[in-house]
Amino acid sequence: MPSQGRCKLYTRVGCHLCDDALAILKKAGFEPECIDIDRDPELLQRYTECVPVVVIDGVERFRGRVNPMLLQRLLNRTT
Repeated sequence: MPSQGRCKLYTRVGCHLCDDALAILKKAGFEPECIDIDRDPELLQRYTECVPVVVIDGVERFRGRVNPMLLQRLLNRTT
């Protein structure tokens, strides 16, 4: 399956929602760049407890749970 586009996943260690988001994104054909917010004070301040955050092609698309149905609708609009 080809890569869907540039995708970043803001995450942190031990975040089960982040693990779920990664699995959903991979199933949809993404290979997201995973960024641990705890390693960057600016990101930690910006996102605090709001992970995972999914950014696709520079646009923030999800915070918290990634809804597979909404992700599919987004992909259908862009293809």
